[in-house]
Amino acid sequence: MKQIIIILSMFIAGHLAAQTKYEAGIQKGLEQLSAAKTAEDMAAASAFFERIADAEKDKWVPYYYAAYANHLTGWMNPKADKDKVAEKSKDLLSKAEALERNADTYCMRQMIAVQQMTVDPMARWQTYGTEASNALAEAKKVDANNPRIYLLDGQTLMNTPEAFGGGKAVAKKLFEKAIQLFETYKPQTAMHPNWGKDQATKLLAACQ
Repeated sequence: MKQIIIILSMFIAGHLAAQTKYEAGIQKGLEQLSAAKTAEDMAAASAFFERIADAEKDKWVPYYYAAYANHLTGWMNPKADKDKVAEKSKDLLSKAEALERNADTYCMRQMIAVQQMTVDPMARWQTYGTEASNALAEAKKVDANNPRIYLLDGQTLMNTPEAFGGGKAVAKKLFEKAIQLFETYKPQTAMHPNWGKDQATKLLAACQ
């Protein structure tokens, strides 16, 4: 009996140590992502998260952040080939989705679709605009209280002409809802996605 207890104790200790190493890696990656000043910095953060994901293999969070950071490189570098960036983001996100689909992975799908749509809005609206809308609709089905859904919806509508149902007045209500939800939103753990409140606040101010 004593021997079994010792073995179990060693197993639990080893598991906790591995978990701590993983959490420390995610934290380091988030700090790297937050400190990124250039597209190159952001690409390095994406690569860091991808290494964590490839090492863990059974966790969707690092693949999500790898996709998220890679996506941001497409906005930080005006000369970036947004289709090429998007394809890499999709590949990383698909690996996260193979492990778990949730409101945040659907939101990421929307972000990628919007990025590709901006390459040629008039020609791509029907394809990528629909893809983006469908992704947010799926996100709402999973968790209608995720504030990033309304942040992203508002961001899209803010840049859509009023004649097509967009404009600041429409977007303002969505940013207000996002901020309201951020007040009570609690991520599953400190490692799970929790970004967007500052962005929603700035965009709301721009709508005043």
